[in-house]
Amino acid sequence: MSTTQLPNSMRASVLQAARQITLEERPLPHLDPDQVLVKISAVGICGSDVHYYHEGRIGDFVVDAPMILGHESAGVIAAVGAGVDPARIGSRVSIEPQRPSATSRETLEGNYNLDPHMEFYATPPIDGAFAEYAVIQSHFAHDVPDSVSDEAAALIEPLSVGIATARKAGFTAGSRVLIAGAGPIGVIIAQVARAYGALEVIVSDLSQSRREQALRFGATRVLDPREEDVSTLGVDAFVDASGATAAVTSGIRAVRPSGRVVLVGLGTPEMTLPVSVIQNNELIVTGIFRYTNTWPLGIDLVAAGKVDLDGLVTGRYGLAEVETALEASTRESALKTVVYPGR
Repeated sequence: MSTTQLPNSMRASVLQAARQITLEERPLPHLDPDQVLVKISAVGICGSDVHYYHEGRIGDFVVDAPMILGHESAGVIAAVGAGVDPARIGSRVSIEPQRPSATSRETLEGNYNLDPHMEFYATPPIDGAFAEYAVIQSHFAHDVPDSVSDEAAALIEPLSVGIATARKAGFTAGSRVLIAGAGPIGVIIAQVARAYGALEVIVSDLSQSRREQALRFGATRVLDPREEDVSTLGVDAFVDASGATAAVTSGIRAVRPSGRVVLVGLGTPEMTLPVSVIQNNELIVTGIFRYTNTWPLGIDLVAAGKVDLDGLVTGRYGLAEVETALEASTRESALKTVVYPGR
């Protein structure tokens, strides 16, 4: 292992059980030959972190042992495994927080996000990045230019969800797009749609303040679905980033024949869909589960100024303030809350 001068231990914010987080001293993580040790500079808070904190689980993923939350992260490579070029030490990187099996059918088909053996940051039992250091395979530590801030480098992760969505939805020059939900993922997808050349990006949300935010981040038009009938829009693609059943069903009706529907938001596990509309209009309906091969494009979009991630940051906290940060991220005015493990 090649290193810079490293401490013997690190601070980590550890979820013990629902609504119970402690700040601990832990040994530095062990490095496999193909891994790098990253000194974490910034970590964004995701809705999944909040779910684990509040409920101790998300669906079948249950926290039954202490776990470090946080998967939207960036930092500086502080050490490398025996199989990694030592020249990487000191590189600023954005972390793609997953480790798929190299030989699973899904990985070999190019769909490594669907690998059933995936080890993903902050998904039980894998530790995440609310800590001073974390490890990742070298090829998932993506170099970022100095023009990309630590915060933006961490938020390449949710941007990757937006890029994966754009690919599934077929965004292209001239597209007309409807996005339900003006939370962090919704406004990121709106920016990606514009970067892909969408001519019209309509964002719906029940909250006036969130609709106003969406206009600052890519939306060409916003609407309150209680006051406007979205089913008449005739868009090329509909993306649900809300998880609300009413938004999904009305959004499906808003899509023109042969259009696409992409479900991103986490809502009820089951819902009733207008199957006759899907059949008669030959709509393609699909979901999004994380991402594959999105980081290089995400970094380029941010470096070129086509996507603004820095402007999404609405709260900043130190490692000892993770519980406060998690609660702050649920406020209506919040977009992205960032934790700084070095503070």
